[in-house]
Amino acid sequence: MKLGALAERAGIALTGGADTAVTGFAIDNRKVAPGTVFGAFQGAAFNGEDFIPAAIAAGAVAVVARPEARVDGAIHIADPNPRRSFALLAAGFFQPVPDTIVAVTGTNGKTSTVEMTRQIWRMAGHRSASIGTLGVTTSDESISTGLTTPDIVTFLANMHGLCREGVSHVAYEASSHGLSQYRNEGLRVAAGAFTNLSRDHLDYHTDMEDYFAAKMRLFDEVVERDGTAVIWADDAWSSRAVDRARSGGLRVFSVGQGGEAIRLLARTPTQLGQVLEIEWEATVRKLNLPLIGAYQAANALVAAGLVMATGGDPVQTFDALTRLQPVRGRLERAAIARSGAPVYVDYAHTPDALEAAIAALRPHCTGRLIVVFGAGGDRDHGKRPQMGRVVAEHADLGIVTDDNPRGEDPAAIRTMMMAGAAGTLREVADRRAAIAAAIAEAGPGDIVMVAGKGHEQGQIVGTGAAMRVLPFDDVAVARECAAPPGRENR
Repeated sequence: MKLGALAERAGIALTGGADTAVTGFAIDNRKVAPGTVFGAFQGAAFNGEDFIPAAIAAGAVAVVARPEARVDGAIHIADPNPRRSFALLAAGFFQPVPDTIVAVTGTNGKTSTVEMTRQIWRMAGHRSASIGTLGVTTSDESISTGLTTPDIVTFLANMHGLCREGVSHVAYEASSHGLSQYRNEGLRVAAGAFTNLSRDHLDYHTDMEDYFAAKMRLFDEVVERDGTAVIWADDAWSSRAVDRARSGGLRVFSVGQGGEAIRLLARTPTQLGQVLEIEWEATVRKLNLPLIGAYQAANALVAAGLVMATGGDPVQTFDALTRLQPVRGRLERAAIARSGAPVYVDYAHTPDALEAAIAALRPHCTGRLIVVFGAGGDRDHGKRPQMGRVVAEHADLGIVTDDNPRGEDPAAIRTMMMAGAAGTLREVADRRAAIAAAIAEAGPGDIVMVAGKGHEQGQIVGTGAAMRVLPFDDVAVARECAAPPGRENR
């Protein structure tokens, strides 16, 4: 493929080299091969411009970088915002891609919503996939990427690969990091969804306004101008998201108690799920959703909105909601303790997510609600005491333990969490011991929730060259701790 054709498609002017053959794209100089376009970006830990000479030596034919970067021996595609230009160029190279693409942003619910969207499409007969925290998920495989939004080259290569495999519909998570770093640009995104906004990632964003602005790039620049914004109507930030979408010319499809498209009239918990009473086009209907929790109802309705906004049949879509399967690590029932108490694993790792998960389990609990939780190291410190306060106020017993301490002292993290609860929490440093203690404590009618890591398969300890990922799966550990004596490893 010629560089000139890629630049023309991306709306980028070249000063020369239009006939240069392009064989690939890379943002890691170690992955450069002859014919590669190299993206040199300034980051928090590394400056990609430092690796331009190595990339050119390896065969890079063009470098996308700031105008002031030094590029000798290759075409310099200069742009004050090189991430965006690189993404647009790469999007033209990784073609074709699936015909129908939607994206989901928000603090909580992204993973569940994209996976539910994938399931609904699959039940409608489409070959569908989701991309996000769980990896690339299709009907028959899941490939871990390790990031909610992978780097732009991986993202576009995944999209192209899925299309070649016959996938026609894809839902992906658009994180604030991914949006601010242009990791999901250049594709025709037919619809975007906003779930909610609460405190998270303030180690990266300057404040909540900056965090919200990053999320809103989905509506401002990523979703096609003739596309749709599907918005959960009942969040404190929802009205602003609606205004932002409408100001960009998008059609708004709102869902929830305040929804104008799908209105949630009532929600009644059942033993294994909940009954939703909704109104759609002046018709009231009841749905048996086989998932527990108010926020799972919210995720399911947003997913339905995305499917309907992209041509899905409403009756078929609502029927599919009654057959949704639980999402890995999202209020996943992992085990039943010997006392009969169920043990749930959830990814909740923010104050709002913890409160929502506890609220989801409370109607199903006739005894005590016991919560095991921690906070990741090298992340937002301010949310830690808030997490401790939420658990102390809303659970009957909270056990603070280690999550992914990374480069911080685990004891210091736990102390910050305990500080928000005025001594009402229990501290058990070792995560396995904390899970075992909670399960041993649980009696008939109690519920145990292990929060924070969800689907993750390892515990991150250390940073940089000293970083280790210790094998750790909350679901597997919960099952081992709940097993009868002598049956732990069978």
